[in-house]
Amino acid sequence: MPRHATEPANESDPVFDSAAELFRLLSTPIRLKIISALCGHEKNVSQLLAEIDTTQPNMSQHLATLHRAGVLSRRRDATQIYYRIGSERAATLCRAVCTQIATEFDGGVELPPSERLAPLTATGRD
Repeated sequence: MPRHATEPANESDPVFDSAAELFRLLSTPIRLKIISALCGHEKNVSQLLAEIDTTQPNMSQHLATLHRAGVLSRRRDATQIYYRIGSERAATLCRAVCTQIATEFDGGVELPPSERLAPLTATGRD
């Protein structure tokens, strides 16, 4: 994105760096599936494996990556570890993008304006 002449070059870098890191974390389909599966409530690895077609080691690797990044939180209950959304920002971004794409694939489903990713019109906001 171009910078305004009055904006120092380094002021917005942390914002863009943070956004790029979040997009990198969400760039794997299985991670998007994991986040989607956890949006309703927490689940353990067995429950996630019942919903997402992958191996247990692969699932554990992705869960660990998302947990280290703060996207997921976890708690231990005896021998089970339960995962839940730890970053509403990541969950909201995932939901918005996936909903938009699903709507485009569906072709006739109309989203409410508050859920659209379409650019704002000139009368909407400048």
